[in-house]
Amino acid sequence: MNILITGASGNLGSLVARHLLSSRHHLYLAVHKASLPSGLAGNPDVSVRRIDLACPKTLPQACDGIDCIVHLAGVLFAPLPERFLPRTNVGYVRDLLAVARDARVKKFVLVSFPHVEGETTPNSLAVGRQDARPSVIHFRTRLEAERLLIEATKDSPMTPVVFRAGIVYGKGVKLLEGARWMIEKHLLAVWRKPTWAHLIALPDFLTALQAAIEFETARGIYQVCDDCPITIQDFADLLADHYHRPRPWRLPAWMFRFAGVSCELASLLFRVPTFLNRDIVSAGMTSCVADTSRMKRELLPVLAYPTIREGLKLL
Repeated sequence: MNILITGASGNLGSLVARHLLSSRHHLYLAVHKASLPSGLAGNPDVSVRRIDLACPKTLPQACDGIDCIVHLAGVLFAPLPERFLPRTNVGYVRDLLAVARDARVKKFVLVSFPHVEGETTPNSLAVGRQDARPSVIHFRTRLEAERLLIEATKDSPMTPVVFRAGIVYGKGVKLLEGARWMIEKHLLAVWRKPTWAHLIALPDFLTALQAAIEFETARGIYQVCDDCPITIQDFADLLADHYHRPRPWRLPAWMFRFAGVSCELASLLFRVPTFLNRDIVSAGMTSCVADTSRMKRELLPVLAYPTIREGLKLL
C-alpha cells in the first residue's frame, strides 16, 4: 500500500512514519519547509513529496498513486486561533479531500480527538457524535473537518476513517518530554478544578492506527483511548512521583488564562511562535472521557497498556 502522511516532519507524524516502516507499505511523507527527522530521510521505503497545504495547486502531485492518506498536519502554537484554525483545521482538509477524490485515493484517515464533543465525563461519555457544539475553537474546527470527510465520501469509493485519539504518551512524545523537563525543574503547575483526561500509550496508538489503515472493514469514527480515564491533576502527580520529584503546583485557573493571553500578546509583538494561547488553555481545562467499545470490537481488542499504571514503564 502507498501511504501519504501529512505532518510527517512533526513529532507525532514522524513517530507514525517510523512505526509504519516496519510494515510492507511504501511511505510518501508530505513535507513543506521542515526536513525529515533522522531515520526517515534516505530510507528506501520512504519518498518525500514537497507540498504546501495552504497552496492547493501543490496537492495533485502529492496524491498521485496514493492508496491511503493519513492526515496529521495542522497548526496549533500560534496567536489568534480564531483566525488561523478555520483555515488549517478545515480548509486544509477540504482542499486535500477534493484532490484525493480526483486521484482515486481509497482511504482517508483523519487523526482527530474525542474532545471534539466538548465537555465529557465518566458519567457522560463522548460516543462518536458529530452534532456537538464545543466552545473551544480547536475542537469546533476539527469537528467540522470530520463532518467534511464523512459528507465528501458518501457517494465516493473512498473510505473515511475518523481516528479520535486520546492524549498520547510514551517515549519520544514531546508533550511528555516537556512535562518531564518542567517537573524536574519544579516548574510544572496545574489548575485546581479536577479535569478528566483519557490517555492512550504510544504503542497502542500506533497499533490501532495501523489497523485503521490496513483493515478493509475499518470505516467511520473510532475513539482510541485506554481503559482508565484519569484527572489531569492525578496524571501530573503520577508523573512527578515516577520521576521522584515534588508534585506540581496547584494554582488558580485565572493564572493559566492570563498566561495564555500574555503568550499570545508576546507572540504578536515579537512575531515568534507561542507554546500557549487562549484556546490551548481552554482545551486543557476541558474534561474528556470517551466510549472506546467500537475500537475494542474492530481495531484493538486488547491494549498492551490498559492504564497509565502499566504505561509508566514506557517513560
